[in-house]
Amino acid sequence: MLIKRMIDMTEKCFLVTIALFTVGAMVQEVMVLIEQRSVALKDLLLMFIYAEVLGMLGAFYSSHRIPITIPLIIAMTALSRLIILQGKDGDPSILLYESGSILLIAVACWVISHLQDRD
Repeated sequence: MLIKRMIDMTEKCFLVTIALFTVGAMVQEVMVLIEQRSVALKDLLLMFIYAEVLGMLGAFYSSHRIPITIPLIIAMTALSRLIILQGKDGDPSILLYESGSILLIAVACWVISHLQDRD
């Protein structure tokens, strides 16, 4: 029992650390945006990633489990941001692979949600 409690406490400490680092990164990003007086789509997508990480932590604390779709949604947002950051000058085949990855992850989310609805 002592080992289980130690593992649980370690897990909670890491989750709190992740939450603090995420909030810190959000604050840093907001400060940069205020300093630049400009907000681009890539900045908004980064803020969505931060919000989704916090949402995943909130989901864990409310249900003591992380729904698999949340990390998948974070991955889709991160890939979208990557596509935007690469711009028009990138290799078109890379764009196809990245957008195909987003489609594959979206299909996985759809399948998972339909399987959960049947249970």
